[in-house]
Amino acid sequence: MGAAALDRVFHALADTSRLGMVERLSRGPASVKELAEPLSMALPSVMKHLKVLEAGGLVRSEKTGRVRTYRIQPRALAAIDTWIEKRRAAYDAQFDRLAQMLADDDARPRRTTR
Repeated sequence: MGAAALDRVFHALADTSRLGMVERLSRGPASVKELAEPLSMALPSVMKHLKVLEAGGLVRSEKTGRVRTYRIQPRALAAIDTWIEKRRAAYDAQFDRLAQMLADDDARPRRTTR
């Protein structure tokens, strides 16, 4: 996933309402009405949030009759995991180098002064 796509994912998750929708969808598909129920906002506002989530690649929707149902897109979440793991590996490498430097410093003989 490129930087622009990852930016859209993080932007989509930056809003508490959208984050709540993702939480709900992680338990299974839901209609717009079901996603709107716990929120204190009008359906057009909910739809705007869902469009941001869809643009971020976090959800996809399908319409059957008059009901639009949303599902989570696990690939977007996997991309976040990959991004985090790369950062974690870089930090771990830095801490490993620091630990080695401190161990090397402790192993050096000390000069004593009188």
